Amino acid sequence: MTQTLHIVGGGMAGSEAAWQAARMGVQVVLHEMRPKVETFAHRTEHLGEMVCSNSFRSDDDEQNAVGLLHWEMKEAEGLIMSTAYRHRLPAGGALAVDRDPFAASVTESLHAQDNIRISHEEISELPDEGHWIFATGPLTSPALGAAIQRETGAEALAFFDAIAPIVYAESVDMSQAWMQSRYDKGETEEERTAYLNCPMTKPQYEAFIDALLAADKTEFHEGETATYFDGCLPIEVMAERGRETLRHGPMKPVGLTNPHQPDVKAHAVVQLRRDNALGTLFNIVGFQTKMKYGAQTEVLRMIPGLQDARFARLGGIHRNTFLNSPTLLDASMRLKSKPNIRFAGQVTGVEGYVESAAMGLLAGRMAAAEIRGLTLPDIPQDTAHGALVHHITGGAEAKTFQPMNVNFGLFRPVEGLKGGRRGRKDRYKAYTDRAKSAWRGWLRAQMLDAPAAE
Repeated sequence: MTQTLHIVGGGMAGSEAAWQAARMGVQVVLHEMRPKVETFAHRTEHLGEMVCSNSFRSDDDEQNAVGLLHWEMKEAEGLIMSTAYRHRLPAGGALAVDRDPFAASVTESLHAQDNIRISHEEISELPDEGHWIFATGPLTSPALGAAIQRETGAEALAFFDAIAPIVYAESVDMSQAWMQSRYDKGETEEERTAYLNCPMTKPQYEAFIDALLAADKTEFHEGETATYFDGCLPIEVMAERGRETLRHGPMKPVGLTNPHQPDVKAHAVVQLRRDNALGTLFNIVGFQTKMKYGAQTEVLRMIPGLQDARFARLGGIHRNTFLNSPTLLDASMRLKSKPNIRFAGQVTGVEGYVESAAMGLLAGRMAAAEIRGLTLPDIPQDTAHGALVHHITGGAEAKTFQPMNVNFGLFRPVEGLKGGRRGRKDRYKAYTDRAKSAWRGWLRAQMLDAPAAE
C-alpha cells in the first residue's frame, strides 16, 4: 500500500521538503493554511513567500558558510535555490531575489509536480499515525502551537522577529544618495552598484539616534518577554546597546565613496537593497524595527535622501516560536515522543531562509527514505547541512539554545591549519573543500542505493 507523506507549512522548509520527497517517488500532501487562515506578515497566497527580507545573504561558496549551504542545495537539485537563481537581483556578493516572481515560481513548480497535492486546511493537532513533517515556521498557528506545547511538556521558547521597511525608489532624493556596493564588490557594473546609499554626518547621526531612542515602540502583551535573535535585532534595540552600535552594524560607512562629496568621509551610511526586478522598491538593510507606524515615518525621513520617502511597507514585529530541538528531536529530526513526526525549518531553531530550506531538504529526504524502506546515509557532519543539523539535534547546549545561522563556528576544525585572522582565508577554504567532497559523496551514495521509483 502506498504511504503518503504529509507536510504542514508551505514556506521555504515545507516547499523544499515536498519537492525532495516527491522527486524520490513519494506521494506528498502539502498542507498550507493560507489563504483560508491568514497571517499578519504574508501578502500573497503563494508558497515560499518571503516576508522579512529578499536576501539569501552571501553567495560566496569558498569563504562563507551560507554560500556553502547555497552550493550544497544546488548540488541536491533543491527547488528553493534553483528558483532563487532564476529570479536573482543585483546585490553585490549577496543572493537577493525578486520576491513575488520567486514565490510564484515555487508555487507553480510544486503544483506541476505529479506526486504533490496541496491542501489549504489548517492542521491544529499532532497526529499519532502516518508520516508527517511540520515546517510551520515562525508563524505557527496558535492552535498548533498549543498542541506542540502540550506534547513537548515544555514552555515554548520565544523571541520577537522584526521586519524592515520598504521604500519606493522614485521617492529617494538621488542628489544626496548614490548607488554602490560596498568595496565595489561584484563582477558586473550592475552588481557593483546594487545598493542605494544615504550618508550621514555626525550631527545627523546623533540626532537620528536621539529620535530613534525616543520614538514610540510596539508594546508587548502582559506576560510576554522580548528575547531577540541577534541576527535580526530591531534597530532600536541595537541603539539601546550603545550609540555607536548601529554605526558599526548596518550603518557602517566603510567601503563606500560618496560621488557627490568624494573627499568627505560619511560618519554613517544607511544602505537600501533592491527588492524587485524593476528596481522600483528598496528594502532598508538591517532596519528591522518595532517603532509604531507614525514614529517610523518621522524617524526614517531624518535619513538624508529619504526626507520625502514613501513607504510600500512599514516595518513590524511579531512573536516567533521554536523548539528546544537538542532536547526534543533525535538525529533524524523526529520528535522523540512521536517518531512519526519530523520538524523542519525555523521552528527547529535555525535562523534564515536558506537554513530553513536546508532543514526542509534533509527532512524531506529522510522521510521519503523511511517510507520507501531505504537506508539514508548519515549526513556528513563536515558539510554545511550536517554541521547545522548536528548543532540543533544535539550539538548545542539545551539550556541556552537559541536560533542559529549556519557559520563556520559549527564546523569541526581542519587539522594542521594556522589560526588567527591571517589564516582565516585558508581555513575557510579548507572547510568548504572538505564539505563539498563529503556532500558529493553523500549524494552519490543515495543515487547508487536508491531503487527505481515505483
